[in-house]
Amino acid sequence: MNLLDPAQTDESCMRLALRQAVAAGERGEVPVGAVVWHQGAVIARAGNQVEMLKDATAHAEMIVLTQAAATIGDWRLTEATLYVTKEPCAMCAGAMVNARLGRLVFGCPDPRMGAAGGALDITGFPGMLHRVKVESGLLEAECRAVIQAFFQRRREEQKEGKARGETGE
Repeated sequence: MNLLDPAQTDESCMRLALRQAVAAGERGEVPVGAVVWHQGAVIARAGNQVEMLKDATAHAEMIVLTQAAATIGDWRLTEATLYVTKEPCAMCAGAMVNARLGRLVFGCPDPRMGAAGGALDITGFPGMLHRVKVESGLLEAECRAVIQAFFQRRREEQKEGKARGETGE
């Protein structure tokens, strides 16, 4: 557990999540990073590990929810805040609801797949047993830049591969 100064800000936690995102991108993962803050400390941090683990559920958010629950010894994360660089998908948002997450803070929205108010709103859907408090747009430009740079590099690599006659198969 990494104890931080009580004056730790949302911005500082999102910067930790951004570092996880950059590291994930360097490993060839879609660069999404997440951090969980609980009672004055960062108790979980991860980047996407889908490619590494060959597991479609190995999103940064899913990993930190598991780590956080193990750290506090309870699946209920009502006193925790999860910081993530991109708006969570439906799977991750559903897991946050099921974990009774207290608060979600994300960087850039995902209007196509986001499920915390973007394409749909699982975190605040009426009738759910729990609603997650959501705040969006923290370091949005920086979070978006990390993802855009990753996909720009990927497109350039694909273009170069086609120019060399590679099929990608």
